[in-house]
Amino acid sequence: MPITFRKSFRILPGVRLNINRRSWSVTVGPRNGPKRTWSSTGRTTTSVDLPGPFGYRSTRSRRRTGE
Repeated sequence: MPITFRKSFRILPGVRLNINRRSWSVTVGPRNGPKRTWSSTGRTTTSVDLPGPFGYRSTRSRRRTGE
């Protein structure tokens, strides 16, 4: 099993800084409700958790150029 690293810090109420081995991201939103996440890799995710097995998630990736 590979060793992983993941850490999350609460910066302000409703704002979290998430760090893992390859990137970092900022999540804005309440614990139970709509959230928006911006990643250092260019990915933006919008998600809504609903009661039961329901939920919605939409992810968009920015195409990186010049690498």
